[in-house]
Amino acid sequence: MRIVSLILAIVVGAGLYFWIIEREWTLALIAGEAEPAEGMPQDAGAAASEASDAEAQAVIKVVARASVAREIDNAVILRGQTEAARQVEVRAETSSTVISPPLRKGAFVEAGQLMCELDPGTRASALAEARARLAEAIANKTEAESRVPEAESRVIEAQARIDEALVNQNAARRLNEGGFAAETRVKNAEAAVAAAQASLEAAKASVTASKSGLQAADATIESASASIATAEKELERLEIRAPFAGLLESDTAELGTLLQPGSLCATVIQIDPIKLVAYAPETEVARIEAGALAGARLAAGGQEVTGEVTFLSRAADQTTRTFRVEIEVPNADLKIRDGQTAEIAISAAGAKAHLLPSSALTLNEDGALGLRTVDDAGVVAFNPATVVRDTAQGIWLADLPDEINVIVVGQEFVTAGVTVAPTFQEQTQ
Repeated sequence: MRIVSLILAIVVGAGLYFWIIEREWTLALIAGEAEPAEGMPQDAGAAASEASDAEAQAVIKVVARASVAREIDNAVILRGQTEAARQVEVRAETSSTVISPPLRKGAFVEAGQLMCELDPGTRASALAEARARLAEAIANKTEAESRVPEAESRVIEAQARIDEALVNQNAARRLNEGGFAAETRVKNAEAAVAAAQASLEAAKASVTASKSGLQAADATIESASASIATAEKELERLEIRAPFAGLLESDTAELGTLLQPGSLCATVIQIDPIKLVAYAPETEVARIEAGALAGARLAAGGQEVTGEVTFLSRAADQTTRTFRVEIEVPNADLKIRDGQTAEIAISAAGAKAHLLPSSALTLNEDGALGLRTVDDAGVVAFNPATVVRDTAQGIWLADLPDEINVIVVGQEFVTAGVTVAPTFQEQTQ
């Protein structure tokens, strides 16, 4: 046993000697030459050794696929829900009892249709009283207007009396100075002037009073008109009507119910058109524009609908840091309900991408996601890539050259800079 072990050790040692120390001679012997040709320089042997090493590396076989980038619609995918275009709780504005039969929930109401009618009570009498006060105020104004010219004529008459009294006063003074009239005559003339001036002031005061009466009559008319408007508005509030066409989400108030200001008559929603509401993250909101086309698939039943973006919030939600997006969708048949979950795709600017199997993705030494490609010389390179969309046919990748040779089998066993022997497969997708 010791002899056999010794022989095996000698054979192994000789093999290692010829393979490591006499490698060049051994390779030449394998090639059919016992020794290098005469005149061959020693460097030629070294070059032959390097060529052999390169050939040893090239034996790594991989499968590659030639891929050309294509233009695709780079949609923004969001998840949201349907929401009524409008929803209003119609409430009473006055106090009274319902005298109309109720409309049941689910019924369709037109804009302006009567939903709750209230008992008028004494409101009609209040309106009649306000109108009577208005007629009285108008009559008082007519009377006040007639008094103004009368008072103004009295002013003119008083002014004429003053002029006459002044003439008599002047004549009495001259006669008294000539000794032809007594002093009492002068005093009487002065008293007449004073009386005429007093009459003038009274006439002016009468004009002022007449104009004041006219203004008071105008104020009374305004007050009566306001009372009429209030009474008419109260009567209008007795009829609670639908603000827009829509569906009743609740029964209207029951017959005999006492409604106070703010009491609910009914809830009306409008779902044609209906809105799709979603929240876009900060990384995607810049790719969405108002007016962009959008499509959605409803979770219930898989119904597909299309519309356009009508609103894009400018302020982010303080909690989620997302931006509200609203899409308007026609719903003439009212089949889409408020609150349904929907997967939304909003069209964005197109981009070039490669459709490749997801198994072709790999990581480099730094942990970056990308592809390993091979050039015409068989040298491997790593190209970082961005995932655009994942489909049943494969994965769309962007941020790559337009034409690449992607290693789809064996990419995990090579690194950048290694030379490989690629076998190309046909593009089937």
